[in-house]
Amino acid sequence: MKIFKLLSLLALSILLTTGCASLTADTAGDACETIVTAPTPVVPTYKDEAVIVPVVAPIAVPVVATPILQNVHFAFDQHTLSSQARTILDENTRYLQVNSSATVTISGHCDERGSDEYNLALGERRAFAARDYLTSMGISSQRINTISYGEEKPLDRAGSEEAWAKNRRAEFTPQF
Repeated sequence: MKIFKLLSLLALSILLTTGCASLTADTAGDACETIVTAPTPVVPTYKDEAVIVPVVAPIAVPVVATPILQNVHFAFDQHTLSSQARTILDENTRYLQVNSSATVTISGHCDERGSDEYNLALGERRAFAARDYLTSMGISSQRINTISYGEEKPLDRAGSEEAWAKNRRAEFTPQF
């Protein structure tokens, strides 16, 4: 039944199109003159006003151009801050002072050695050590979130001492 309907529809459309084409100019009448083609749209070129987009100057906001907060690295099985880590945290503190609306998430990470539970606890202590240093420098603790990933998100999976040193870190992620 469906095939019959489709064939009928096809035959009707063929009849209509050939009927208009077979009419002469005298007998064509209104049947073929009602076919209207849409005008071809004009595509703007790079010289047209429609293409030119006005440049709007951005609103000046006292924010450091690129949010670069450096990671702090730790010695094996440690959560105490070295002098190099304190220098990095001083830079991160300056960024947070300039960008007073920014918050930061500090995530603690470990290398793959040790149990999952131990590494989660050590990662938490590392994140807390960095958080405590920032709050001692005047950054509100309400602007700082902490989380521990333990060994779950390594930067380097090589399994060497160099890779493990990269993975023992407190990582800073700014949020606006």
